[in-house]
Amino acid sequence: MIRHSVIFSLKSETSTLEKQIFFDEANKLASIPGVQNFEILAQTSPKNNFDYGILMTFETVDQYDQYTNHPDHVHFVQNVWLNSVEDFLEIDYKPLD
Repeated sequence: MIRHSVIFSLKSETSTLEKQIFFDEANKLASIPGVQNFEILAQTSPKNNFDYGILMTFETVDQYDQYTNHPDHVHFVQNVWLNSVEDFLEIDYKPLD
């Protein structure tokens, strides 16, 4: 199992409408085959400088790789993410056996 997490902040000049469009587009990632437990979250802790998180789970590394290369994910990264995100941290976990 892979737990994929991306923690990020949007550019400071992002309008409310642009944020809504960003999150509407991000939600479409949940329909890519293999994605499970998809969540978009707002940060509540003052312990870091990030504002949001996107979390999801994959049963296998192969499913994660297929997601990464899926045309919808590639489109989102190239046309939405790169235009909107100021800073991010990506962490992918697997359970310890």
